[in-house]
Amino acid sequence: MRRYELMLVVRPDLAEDRIQAVLDRATRSVTQADGQIVKVSPWGRRRLAYPIGPHREGSYHIVLFDAPSEAVLELERGLNITEEVMRHLVTRVERPTARRAASADADAEEPDVAPPADDEDVADHAEIIDESESEAAPAAIE
Repeated sequence: MRRYELMLVVRPDLAEDRIQAVLDRATRSVTQADGQIVKVSPWGRRRLAYPIGPHREGSYHIVLFDAPSEAVLELERGLNITEEVMRHLVTRVERPTARRAASADADAEEPDVAPPADDEDVADHAEIIDESESEAAPAAIE
């Protein structure tokens, strides 16, 4: 299962119990499809970037959940036909896996220095000093 984030923008003129009913319907859709709700966070009323119909404000809510991809399709289908929801957006949250995290720790221990590919690259690198130009080498005779 993957982690998803749902942002709902609900009509601002709804009563709290109707807003809660919309949230309950969305979370029930996820849990019936073998998903799990992680967190529900109400953001409250905020001004919209552009008017949607007669509304200039919306009631924002964030729902964080783990679910299979089929559950997301069913959730979006239900939200599309819900009149109380003005806008919604479901995004997948990228989480580092344990395998990626372990390989990142191993890479951090090893220095990330690669040898130059050819002689032209050697001249471009400031770290590599030509021995003829060092202080220990004898001065060049003109």
